[in-house]
Parts: sequence; structure tokens; C-alpha cells
Amino acid sequence: MRKGELTRAAILDVALHLACRDGLEGLTIGLLAEKMNMSKSGVFAHFGSREDLQIEVVKLYHHHFEQEVFYPSIKEARGLPRLRSMYARWVKQVTIEITSGCIYISGAVEYDDRPGEIREQLVSMVRTWQEALRRCILQAIEMGHLQDKTDADQLVYEMYGLILALHHDARFLKKAGSEERAQVSFERLIDSYRNHAVVEISSDLPVHANQ
Repeated sequence: MRKGELTRAAILDVALHLACRDGLEGLTIGLLAEKMNMSKSGVFAHFGSREDLQIEVVKLYHHHFEQEVFYPSIKEARGLPRLRSMYARWVKQVTIEITSGCIYISGAVEYDDRPGEIREQLVSMVRTWQEALRRCILQAIEMGHLQDKTDADQLVYEMYGLILALHHDARFLKKAGSEERAQVSFERLIDSYRNHAVVEISSDLPVHANQ
């Protein structure tokens, strides 16, 4: 990478840390310049505006989320193994972010009623993740791991609810054991949708229990 690209990447890394801690609206050019030991004009040289900086921070956060949660999970077998991996890595990511903050969650609070490009970026990225979960659930239905009548959108909704509860209890209430409760709740949720007529003897070969 060229020097300018390295500087820009370093600025974004610090900006991401500040945005996770203080929210996207708490991210200012002045604070960032102070943290980077740069002038405001020096920071502006890499980003056209504060909004452009915030959008790039959102994109960087999404990139990290994909690298830590999505891409490792799709290496797992299709169906429930992959869905479990997605959820477990998602829980782990939220748990790691308890001390810093989740931009998806804090951003939803900051921009739920504020139209604009930042909100559109956040909405697009969350919908992309929800669609990935939905596709994974549909694959689990096709493979016989989940009941045919499973409503994929409803299951995604319920999984999201568990994550929000985890974030609330672990970050706001500081409750010990919140991560374990999130995992237990997920297994109970999946059990309510599971195709109990099928026994998973491998990730790709479900067998009917009466065989």
C-alpha cells in the first residue's frame, strides 16, 4: 500500500474504534485529528466530508463482520451446522463488542428516524445479513433439518431478538452468563422448528428416524 493508503487505513481503524465507543454521531473530524496527531485539514484530505468518513466507517465495520462471522460460517456444511455456526459466531462477535459497542445496534438507535445515506448504508448491510440467515434457514429446510412449514422470516426475526436481548443484558445490565443464555435460547428455538422425523447422521445426509 502507498503511504496515503496506509494513512487512510489507519485513520479508518481509529475512526471505527471511536464510532463503536461513542456512536457514529460522536465521531468528529476534530477528535479524530487529535487521536491521529494530525490537522483537521490532513484528515479531510482523505475524506470529502464527515458523512463520507462515517459511511466508510460503516463499510469497514461490515467488512470486519463478514470476515469474523459470515465467511468462516459458510465453510461449514449446509443446513443446521452452518446456521449454528452463524449464530455462535454472531454471539461471540456481540460478546467481544460488549465493551466497545455494536455499530449495527447503536446505528439503528441513532438513525432509525433520520433519512440519509448513512441510514441507507446501515439498513442495506443489516438486510444483507438477514438475507444470508434466511438463505441458510431455507437450505436447512431443503435438507430436512427443519420442518417444511418453517417460516424462515419468522426464525430470522426470533434469532435477531435473541441477539438484541444478549446485547441489552450483557452491555446495559452487565448480567453474567448472558452469552450462555443466548446459546441455550437458540437451541430451544431451533428445537421448536426441527424436523424430529429426521436424524442427522452427517451434515449432508439426513436419515428418517423410522429407517
